[in-house]
Amino acid sequence: MKVISLFTGAGGLDLGFGRQGFDIVWSNEFDSSIWPTLEVNFSNLRLDKRDITKIPTEQIPTADGIIGGPPCQSWSEAGAGRGIDDVRGKLFYDYVRILRAKQPKFFLAESVPGILHTKNKAAFDNIIRLFESVGYSVVSRLVNANDYGVPQDRLRVIIVGYHMKLQKKFNFPAALPYKPNLRDAIWGMPSAQSTKASCKINDAGLTTPNHAFLQGSFSPIYMSRNRVRSWHEPSFTIQAGGRHIPIHPQAPKMRKIGTDKREFIPEYEMKYRRLSVRECAKIQTFPDDFIFQYESIENGYKMVGNAVPVRLAECLASAIAQDLSPSHTIMSLHSVLRNRLLARHSV
Repeated sequence: MKVISLFTGAGGLDLGFGRQGFDIVWSNEFDSSIWPTLEVNFSNLRLDKRDITKIPTEQIPTADGIIGGPPCQSWSEAGAGRGIDDVRGKLFYDYVRILRAKQPKFFLAESVPGILHTKNKAAFDNIIRLFESVGYSVVSRLVNANDYGVPQDRLRVIIVGYHMKLQKKFNFPAALPYKPNLRDAIWGMPSAQSTKASCKINDAGLTTPNHAFLQGSFSPIYMSRNRVRSWHEPSFTIQAGGRHIPIHPQAPKMRKIGTDKREFIPEYEMKYRRLSVRECAKIQTFPDDFIFQYESIENGYKMVGNAVPVRLAECLASAIAQDLSPSHTIMSLHSVLRNRLLARHSV
């Protein structure tokens, strides 16, 4: 089935859907800092670099599906929380505009949990009504990527719509029986290189591409909570800014010394470092041969942190393919992962 990708970012959704046999026939990404990563990692890339609000719908190809996560900073509980009043929040309307014109069989949109906050309820309900008004049976759910083979606690809102002419609704796949952890993702990796945010990093000198971490101070907000997960736990959410990245699991948990105040245990001070961009990418389930292109390490963290985890995208794509492709005879990814994980952890 043919798919167009809106707000493509680093391509986590595209990669997941591509693995399930979907053909990405057109992608749109306006952020020029992301273009080199897309151009290096996707063969047959058909990338439109224009502002989505300026693209006439007749210049967008017809496809079986539309995927994409409109920029979600305005919905974030950690941000200003302007929601639909923010220019970025209004990009949902362009998603609806394109759906109305192209009328694909399905669409999938992804957003942050903040969109479900009480103060955003009216706006979110209106978004769902808009999707329905242009011809779709819509379901939405807050999911944890860790339930779908991603070694990270990452809550995201997934919205899926099937065209009403199909007379069916999307059913979210059941959670997998085993929750992957940091050991599954990054155990045994070689030492990482440190760099400062002000540096223009050249990954050509690294044995492992993108395997550098941000060196620098930690804010009082960062130090107000434990930022260390152990090897047997899933990672904290990989965020889109280097200064908010979790600490590598080689370090012990941070010690509480007061209300909203923690410290690194002094005798283990050298073990406290942020995860590298490559470690974050592995936690986001990008393959090792997917190389992020950037000069500033902050851009590397931004691309990885904003992406949809590849394995989550693949699970969702598999479920959609099972629903909409009568000729789709491959066992669902959910079943494959379930059997693989059960075999690995059976006693």
